[in-house]
Amino acid sequence: MTSLQDYAAFVAVIDEGSLTAAARRLGRSVQAVSTALKNLEDELGLTLVTRTTRRCSPTPTGVKFAARLRTVLADIADAHAEALDEAAQLSGPIRIGASTLFGPEFLMPILAGFIERHPETTIELALSDRQVDLVKEGLDLAIRIGPMNQLDVKAKKLGLRRRVVVGAPGYLARRGRPGEPADLAQHDCILRRNASQKESWAFTSGNVEVRGRFSSDSALARHRAATLGLGLCMAPLWQVHSLVDAGQLELVLDAYELPGTPIHIVWPEGRTSRRVRAVIDLLAARLSLAGL
Repeated sequence: MTSLQDYAAFVAVIDEGSLTAAARRLGRSVQAVSTALKNLEDELGLTLVTRTTRRCSPTPTGVKFAARLRTVLADIADAHAEALDEAAQLSGPIRIGASTLFGPEFLMPILAGFIERHPETTIELALSDRQVDLVKEGLDLAIRIGPMNQLDVKAKKLGLRRRVVVGAPGYLARRGRPGEPADLAQHDCILRRNASQKESWAFTSGNVEVRGRFSSDSALARHRAATLGLGLCMAPLWQVHSLVDAGQLELVLDAYELPGTPIHIVWPEGRTSRRVRAVIDLLAARLSLAGL
């Protein structure tokens, strides 16, 4: 019988992209994670993950199965948090920082539940795409995407941000799937800069210059352009995961992805109030299962 730990191990392998990284996140041995994944695949009679010496990639079935499991595991984490918080009466303000896209997408559903469980608390969500000083901005905690270069904060790693290349099924059927980064020279790419300027995308094999006929400084506009078949788009997976899960976009060139960028919860050093600690623990439990 597959255990809850086996399901969590499978999701961690998908999120982290390798058995080693998944084992590190779970605090288990690589062998234990590998065995859990094999047990799950044997019980289902399906291949959920394709393995190479460098990374693990989900099969289409694995992607759908992981998406369902994340919801179940998140519900279990919520139930656990509710049980722990049931007797605790938390009150007071909490100020949280996050980026303009990440905050509404990932934090709001969790924070709404927290406020409902703790009606004496108030939450202010400050959204900004610049890396702010927590103390100067008066933030109790923040979600930070990128390398940790501050020494005066505590941090808890949530996972890794993958940067992926995606395209609409219709575009890929019409223009073909690139087999390697060099093939992008034959494709329209959706750019961040002015469409008349050069732009490079980074892969394990090196940087590749790309061109296209559409560009925007808005991530949402670029993602929409990709779903409309205007070209291939490079984006953080967390920004387009719902479009991938819905079949509106498909991953390409995932074998050439660079290692993921770490995502952390950070908070100022020193004493942390019980209400802030509760939010940190809840976000760590929920977001570590979110497939960022």
